[in-house]
Amino acid sequence: MSFNSRGGDELNAEINITPMVDVMLVLLIIFMITAPMMNTGVSLELPQVTAQNVEDPEGKLVLSIAKDDKIYLGGTQVNWIDLEAKLKTNEKVKKDSSLYIEADTSLLYGRVVTAMAVAKNAGVTRVMMLTNPTEVLNLADLDKNIAVTPPSK
Repeated sequence: MSFNSRGGDELNAEINITPMVDVMLVLLIIFMITAPMMNTGVSLELPQVTAQNVEDPEGKLVLSIAKDDKIYLGGTQVNWIDLEAKLKTNEKVKKDSSLYIEADTSLLYGRVVTAMAVAKNAGVTRVMMLTNPTEVLNLADLDKNIAVTPPSK
């Protein structure tokens, strides 16, 4: 505070920005620490196929099925019994009637078909499967596991 020799009380109209800078730096540090913890992805081993990436500018609604049969709708875990109700009330499903499904490669095929049937009952008309794009398909490895038997009549 400065003293004026004229004897009048004058107000200082300047803004002190030091406290604001301190608060902003604290907020920046908080966000830098918490941002890496906000990764809410589901760890899956997706099938490797040759495919083009499909971009959806509004974001896609993804149903993830993990190898332990847990399901995640948009990164949030849901129960199988609640899945149909969650899909029916979802705004993206109401608007587009579409759903992306990603499933672990070790998962039984029946689990994926069950998820597709539940989605159909919830009003989903378009189901897209997500995979990891790759350039080379190794079909010879699939043939190694097949025993040659004559077709049944």
